[in-house]
Amino acid sequence: MLAEILAIVIFVAMFVLIVWDRFPKHYVTLCCAALTSIFVFGIGLRDAQAFVNTLAFKNIFKTSFWYSAGEAAEQTSGINWATIIFLWGMMVMVEGMAAAGFFDWLCLKIAKLAHFEPRKIFVAFMVLSSVLAMFIDSITVILFLSAVTIRLARTLKFNPVPVIMAEIFCANLGGSATMCGDPPNIIIGTSLGYSFADFVMNTGALAGVSLVIIIIYFYFTMRNRLQAPGDKVDPSTIDVDVKIDDKKMFFWSVVIFAIAVGLLITHAMTGLTVAFIGVFVAIITLCAGRKRFKELITRVDYETLLFFIGLFVVVGGLEETGVLVTIANVIAKISGGNAHVMIAIILWVSAVASAFIDNIPFSATMIPVINALAQATGVDLSTMAWTLAVGTDIGGSMTPIGASANVVGISTAGKEGYPISWATYCKELVPGTIIVLVVSMLNIYLRYL
Repeated sequence: MLAEILAIVIFVAMFVLIVWDRFPKHYVTLCCAALTSIFVFGIGLRDAQAFVNTLAFKNIFKTSFWYSAGEAAEQTSGINWATIIFLWGMMVMVEGMAAAGFFDWLCLKIAKLAHFEPRKIFVAFMVLSSVLAMFIDSITVILFLSAVTIRLARTLKFNPVPVIMAEIFCANLGGSATMCGDPPNIIIGTSLGYSFADFVMNTGALAGVSLVIIIIYFYFTMRNRLQAPGDKVDPSTIDVDVKIDDKKMFFWSVVIFAIAVGLLITHAMTGLTVAFIGVFVAIITLCAGRKRFKELITRVDYETLLFFIGLFVVVGGLEETGVLVTIANVIAKISGGNAHVMIAIILWVSAVASAFIDNIPFSATMIPVINALAQATGVDLSTMAWTLAVGTDIGGSMTPIGASANVVGISTAGKEGYPISWATYCKELVPGTIIVLVVSMLNIYLRYL
């Protein structure tokens, strides 16, 4: 009983400190991981093997960690090193693409194809945000897309605020479509053994339907606030372009990105795990940009990786003490074993929770819960996994603090003189979030139950 109480207290304290946001998040999770190691595993459980299982170092040295010829390997407890290594590799690749000027070039080329018409740019950038976020971290997508949007807004004399808010929403929506699109999906996929193709066929299909609906919704609710009729600029007078300084690096960044996408799409067939793909992509990026080797390595967001490591240890404490099984039993009891009620609970609880707290620790906590629910009730685990992914990814769009992409987009706009208040943000995006969640829930009911 002592171990369970200590695990819950440390976990709740970690969540409160993350939401309070007074201390760097990686410090919070690492300190809480240390407390879990000492008090939960050492004093409460007195079980060294449970601590070793949570560290999960031995998994890295298994052949199945790098290559899985049969069924995808599952890891539902402890530090998910596949997630850590894959994220590191993708971060290196994205830094290489950014250094080569890929994102600026792509955004401005699309604006040119839209004839620098604000309404066309609005729609095009929503689609671009969603598509890029399927393969690249949404923080990076919004960082570059919002900067280019503001640059174009000043040139074309339109209001960038509606565009940036729509881009944020579509980045979160696009991230839900694939395994590598959003950190919760990476955790779900690597923990439960789902492939890139599994996500595309399931969450990707849900995201595709939702994207069409949300583009129509945003277009009709925001289009009249983009530009006053008297501010129209003649497209023939516009000279906005990007100079590529290192064409060789630019070429290789595009090739490496294509290789990464190809490997992710086919990894269930080739047997190459996401950990292998992450390392391989990082190596070829560093080889191609060897002149910038130090810059690419040092610009990786190591704080996020440390945040994950600490988080997995704390959640491991909850799992080893049986707390998560108890939570699963409570959900099963409330739902009465009814799959429709259970799916609704998982979707809306994860969405509302993700609107106010970080969706990464929430999803990491919920994975063993839905695993236990599947075993206790017989409801298909994959259906609950897709529901959890959609809830955590989309629910984060509801508030300015719900996802990292939201914070980055609002911060960029504010620094450039376009402040976005909580009232403005929620007025525009809460209805859109609810629409997508309702559509997704109905789709899940029709497709799986």
